[in-house]
Amino acid sequence: MKLRPFVAVFAFLITSLVFCQEKQITLQDIWSGSFRTEGMQALHSMANGKQYSVLNFDRQNRTSTIDIYDYKTLEKVKTLISSADIAEIQGFFDYSFSADESQIILTTKSQPVFRRSTLGEYYIYDLTTKKVTKVSDDLVQEPTLSPDGTKVAYGFENNLYVKDLKSGSIEQLTSDGKKNSIINGITDWVYEEEFSFVRAFDWNADSNQIAFIRFDESDVPEFSMDVYGADLYQTQHVFKYPKAGEANSKVSIHLYDLTTNELSELGVSKTYEDFYIPRLEWTNDASILSVQFMNRHQNELDLWFIDTNKPASKLILSEKDKAYIDVTFNLTFLKDDSFIWTSELDGYNHVYHYSKEGKLINQVTKGNWEVTNYYGFNEKANTIYYQSTENGSINRDVYAIQLNGKNKKRLTQKDGTNSASFSADFTYFINTFSSATTPQEYTLHNSKSGQLVKLIKDNDALTKRLESYVMSEKEFSTISVNGNDLNMWTIKPKDFDANQVYPLFMYQYSGPGSQQVANRWNSTNDYWYQMLAQQGFIVVCIDGRGTGFKGADFKKVTQNELGKYEVEDQIEAAKQLGKLSYIDAERIGIWGWSYGGFMSSNALLKGNDVFKMAIAVAPVTSWRFYDSIYTERYMTTPQENPTGYDENSPINHVDKLKGDYLLIHGTGDDNVHVQNTMRMVEALIQADKQFEWMIYPDKNHGIYGGNTRLHLYKKMTNFIHKTLGDNM
Repeated sequence: MKLRPFVAVFAFLITSLVFCQEKQITLQDIWSGSFRTEGMQALHSMANGKQYSVLNFDRQNRTSTIDIYDYKTLEKVKTLISSADIAEIQGFFDYSFSADESQIILTTKSQPVFRRSTLGEYYIYDLTTKKVTKVSDDLVQEPTLSPDGTKVAYGFENNLYVKDLKSGSIEQLTSDGKKNSIINGITDWVYEEEFSFVRAFDWNADSNQIAFIRFDESDVPEFSMDVYGADLYQTQHVFKYPKAGEANSKVSIHLYDLTTNELSELGVSKTYEDFYIPRLEWTNDASILSVQFMNRHQNELDLWFIDTNKPASKLILSEKDKAYIDVTFNLTFLKDDSFIWTSELDGYNHVYHYSKEGKLINQVTKGNWEVTNYYGFNEKANTIYYQSTENGSINRDVYAIQLNGKNKKRLTQKDGTNSASFSADFTYFINTFSSATTPQEYTLHNSKSGQLVKLIKDNDALTKRLESYVMSEKEFSTISVNGNDLNMWTIKPKDFDANQVYPLFMYQYSGPGSQQVANRWNSTNDYWYQMLAQQGFIVVCIDGRGTGFKGADFKKVTQNELGKYEVEDQIEAAKQLGKLSYIDAERIGIWGWSYGGFMSSNALLKGNDVFKMAIAVAPVTSWRFYDSIYTERYMTTPQENPTGYDENSPINHVDKLKGDYLLIHGTGDDNVHVQNTMRMVEALIQADKQFEWMIYPDKNHGIYGGNTRLHLYKKMTNFIHKTLGDNM
């Protein structure tokens, strides 16, 4: 007979006796912000390369300031702007500089549209004249100063406008913008969500032309969500959302010439059908625009240069992949308009250098590891700076390498997650470091040698505070599953006894290219796992096939079958862990959010002889319900791949349910629609399967606001105890 540890009240009493000097983590601690880390707000490297600016808040006086600090001494040099000195505004919470740093855009009000997009009130502050100019009396989107600082372009009600900052005159560049029909210069919902950008317009170097993408979403099907609010009658939020296999926006490139006041459409010398334009950016040449075109399957990517003076186009670079190509922001033009590009051409993500004609000059980085961030090119030193996994896939380090691929140097020394912010002239970089044992610390380094110059900020206060709590080590290891060594972390009770037996609670996300097993400081969920561990649970996370930073083959093995190999790995891992003497194989649970909810649902259904329970938060229950760009990138269309969609979607396996299932969703989720849960619920009912579920009115994909997160985690914690803690 297996010995069972006491949980709940008895476990609390025993733990209190053993660790009488240590406090138990509570949900109130977690969601009150007790464990919040200190950071650096809105850091900007000044063009002189010797100073940087930081946004600071004085909560007592309710003022916001942009303060200038010296890199070498880290001492404050001056306050550039204080909201207390600007009569026109009460305060600001974000800022951005003009190219010459003579003007600053201040954000004073903001309201969200979708995940990345906002409507805001903006002011432009001239540092020379001290003049304050309001961009618009309306709430607008993406105000962007021209390179010469004389004008500002912005989006309003699906049209583009330019304001002359000297005369105050406003020029409307487009007039056909219409809600749920035509959008000029601002991305539609699916581009914003899946290509990660909102501003779809760009100034040329001479400040006399604006190129932009026009979205015609007339044929895109509409999705509607009820908004319950506090009124007697609910309202509806209706927006265009292309689900897998449905019509996307028709996109085109346009140019507005501010010299001639002419609007024209730009094209390329190749006919595309059903395509995307995921990136648009001017080169250093004021007449050469770079545009990236991608086919609907997203396995072909073309980089075009368009000469807007002729106009004429030239195909510069073309990539193809058997699965898909990731679109990045890493395209960087050097002074001669040769460019830096990152690609998985050799099976791992690396840096490449191409001539302006698109000829490969050289592959800058090489090896069986991934470049995870590109920081920039120091022209004076002929050096590229990047972040990579060379020190192991769960770690991140900062490196420098010559443009010719020689003289590579590791600039960071601590094992964990290192991320750099370089000064404008690349003399210094501020490194943000954390690990599983060290909360975020900010240090200044010499970029030539990586030598530490000074500590800027740490979170020692948090570290000391946590010393009074029961905290377990996060143990990193690998587990051999289905022919692969998978990264894993484990959190055990601090008083772990290998002679006792514990329930196992597994967490995963598992989406393509993702990573949850990483050597970095705690997320909020980690404190929850610590709380569960102190209550007698062992918590484990495993990154299975399909996750990132182990090469393209490992990541793309799930192509056309999302939810097959990832689920197989979680089931097999649970079986192996269940054979350990201190794991109760009859009490194994799993949970996840979004893609993780899709995974936990599938694991419970397909692994019904392994998992006793699952929690699914905001899950995709059928890939037919999700958006076109994300889903088709990995699955092609449901018309082309019906079995891939249906055989791995949990909604089609409800008859297999044996264990306990908790399904949670917000009704205001514009990303993974509550439709997923409603259809899953109906399928479960018709299959005569009992389950539990929770709906959060008007809450989006993040399910937060007010008391919501605390309520959600209480709900999940109680469910875990009820289903995995019985008779313990």
